Amino acid sequence: MKNFLSGYRSSLLALERRSPLTVETYGGEIRFFLSWLEQTARPGQASETKGFDPEKMLCHADIALLTDYLAERRKLIGSRSAAKAVSALRSFFRYLCSEGLRADNPAAALEMPRRSFTLPAVLSRQKIETLLEAVDTAKPLGIRNRAIYELIYSAGLRVSETVFLNMGDIFFNEGIIRVRGKGNKERMAVFGSEADRWLKRYLSEVRPELAGHQHPKAFFLGRRGKRLSRKGIWKNYSLLTVLLGTGSKLHTLRHSFATALLAGGADLRQVQELLGHADLSTTQIYTHVDVSLLREKHRHYLPVLRVSGGV
Repeated sequence: MKNFLSGYRSSLLALERRSPLTVETYGGEIRFFLSWLEQTARPGQASETKGFDPEKMLCHADIALLTDYLAERRKLIGSRSAAKAVSALRSFFRYLCSEGLRADNPAAALEMPRRSFTLPAVLSRQKIETLLEAVDTAKPLGIRNRAIYELIYSAGLRVSETVFLNMGDIFFNEGIIRVRGKGNKERMAVFGSEADRWLKRYLSEVRPELAGHQHPKAFFLGRRGKRLSRKGIWKNYSLLTVLLGTGSKLHTLRHSFATALLAGGADLRQVQELLGHADLSTTQIYTHVDVSLLREKHRHYLPVLRVSGGV
């Protein structure tokens, strides 16, 4: 099983030129699938190898088996993650075909699960300012964290895009940043004066201390001078929201950025470009958020008028 997984991951990187994040996601999904396949072949005997032929199992896997697997997987994940599981299976069986282990791709017949339509949570500018000012900037890592949150909100970045920023990606004179988004696609994003201030403070006061004698190309560093991980950023933000009792997720800053732009009169296409969305329909969800917020304000400030009797 390890050989199949290792070969597949190498193929994603070298041949399909997938991003490290995609390799990590797809690799994790296929690892889960191979483990399930082994348990299905030998219930309760996963530690034994006698009589179990993984190549034979993969060669005879059909649409019915994959459907059973996805039914089990859906018990643990949501619709968006289920769609990633389908994409990973399609990719993995393409790899098996390219290796001559199969003549067909049974995963090609799998239907993508419908994503449930839920409006993204957003925070008002006042709540975001309260959250950002709650960061303990008396400590070096607090300055780094404040710079990260300011940048995500100011430029509308994804966490993964923030993690993979390098030293040559931020142009302070122009107030722009080079971002590597999904599919390793590059775009230019804009950041404001407050983010500029905290980024410069991080560069001058904190990063040299974290880097030490090393010369890492990563912009945001962890305690050991290595590139800060997504999990590290999520963990720090979660601790902050628990202290404040807001319960928001870090991605909420990106949602709030997009909603604020539209509320301020920005064109939908401009917001799409800034967010790095491949499809305009993905950006359109923020128009629903904007209308929802307007309706909420309307109900709060304008009492419902009831007219009794006829005209």
